[in-house]
Amino acid sequence: MVICHSRARPLRSGGGGLGSEKDMDLKKDAVVEEDGGAEAPPPPHQEEPSENGEKARPWKLSVFFLCFYGFMTALKPGEAFITPNLLSPEKNFTREQVTNEIMPVLTYSYMAVLVPTFLLTDLLRYKPVLILQALSQVVIWLIMLLGDQLLHMQLMEFFYGITMACRVAYSSYIFSLVSPDLYQRVASYSRSSVLFGVFTSSVLGQLCMSLGNVSYSTLSYVSLGFVGFGLLLSVFLPWPKRSLFFNRTAGGERPAASKSELDRMKPAPGAASPAPAWKESVFVQMLLEVKNVVKKPRMRLWSLWWVFNSTGYYLVLFYVHILWNKVYAATENKHVYNGGVEAASTLLSAVASFTAGFVKIRWSVWSELVIGIITAVQAALLFVMGYTDNIWVCYVSYVLFRGFYQFLVPIATFQIASSLTKELCALVFGINTFLGTILTSIINLIFSDKKGLGLDVHAQFLVYFIYFTFLTAVYLVCAVVVVVRHFRNQPEGGAEQPTELTPVAAETEPLSGGRDTKA
Repeated sequence: MVICHSRARPLRSGGGGLGSEKDMDLKKDAVVEEDGGAEAPPPPHQEEPSENGEKARPWKLSVFFLCFYGFMTALKPGEAFITPNLLSPEKNFTREQVTNEIMPVLTYSYMAVLVPTFLLTDLLRYKPVLILQALSQVVIWLIMLLGDQLLHMQLMEFFYGITMACRVAYSSYIFSLVSPDLYQRVASYSRSSVLFGVFTSSVLGQLCMSLGNVSYSTLSYVSLGFVGFGLLLSVFLPWPKRSLFFNRTAGGERPAASKSELDRMKPAPGAASPAPAWKESVFVQMLLEVKNVVKKPRMRLWSLWWVFNSTGYYLVLFYVHILWNKVYAATENKHVYNGGVEAASTLLSAVASFTAGFVKIRWSVWSELVIGIITAVQAALLFVMGYTDNIWVCYVSYVLFRGFYQFLVPIATFQIASSLTKELCALVFGINTFLGTILTSIINLIFSDKKGLGLDVHAQFLVYFIYFTFLTAVYLVCAVVVVVRHFRNQPEGGAEQPTELTPVAAETEPLSGGRDTKA
């Protein structure tokens, strides 16, 4: 529901990013099945997807079609070149207009539509929101082709905010197609298809610019063709019969013999008077459970990392293309390498995310230190980007900056998701993303917006450097406290702590309903 893109906007591409670059790729397999209770008999064999049976075909075809849709909607070769297009003679906007009047609209729009989109995605069972996303993409490229006024470009950014908010529909849709034991596998399929689409899109755009020497408007026509095809595909997506919160069963009513995980959190019948109907809803119950989640140190740490570091990450991604144009204002389109840099950063991000799964340390002890060191490196890279006059140094710094962030994303995702039900996990990621969006909008309003300080792009990167430096100091101080406390409390000759990426055993105190946080 989260989690991760061209035009330096990873959340825009097809399904995910993020921020969720923040997708539910690492849902635990140990979660008790949605339609089965602890005492309930197992579902009939023919209802479960079989690798070899005839019943396996529908879900496999649906997953393949959804992944193909995700790949095609990520193909927007002109996206990495939107900012150069706005600053080129074709559109002829000034750098100040793009920085202080056009770009801030994106974060405001995203913040305004994120919560309604999150709720409507589940209520309407995904497909209408995916169609809305595809339709918004078509509108974006029509405006890029036909618009020539400041208001038009601000409207374009508004629709970009809608497409970013709608990514939750793609990242969660796939879980309605298969049984829980297949969640992790199909999540990797959907995420990989989007990443491959973003990489292909960036490479294709760069080839068109450098070798074909095409105009920005031609690249916009090509992008419009791809997103138009994506809109056609969205119409033919299968309509799921269930969703996480509001449509938990195909028939709309819960079977008498079947209970969800949240049902088992409730007190036994007769223990208390029946609660009002609205309090019985899955969504309301999990809102009440969120307060228990934030009490756990590991959950709190990684959720705060998600909010604060993601805020800085996306601010950099939104404005880095303007910085590149100021560092090196290419006189010919073929010398604009935004697409190639985005392709390289996407590839490195994928490698970094994959590598994170093999890192084995005691995360209960070293999490703050690892986060602090990586945040410090990112701060140094921002300093370099903000003060160098060499465009290639700027490119390399940006690629590394993204790679370090994407290295921590799967670790944070697993640390948060591994001890929660899939419903509660979706809600926690949604809250984290919303809080990050609010913080992003506040920073934009103060430093970037014309109504605020209206800083130029170099001054903004100085602000981002100070922001990451402050986060580094906080993380390192926390790391010292945690490490000292750990070694003080460690008994002599104590048992060796686990080193693999697993939830911390000490954080399994019961939730308010009396069940353990681990499945």
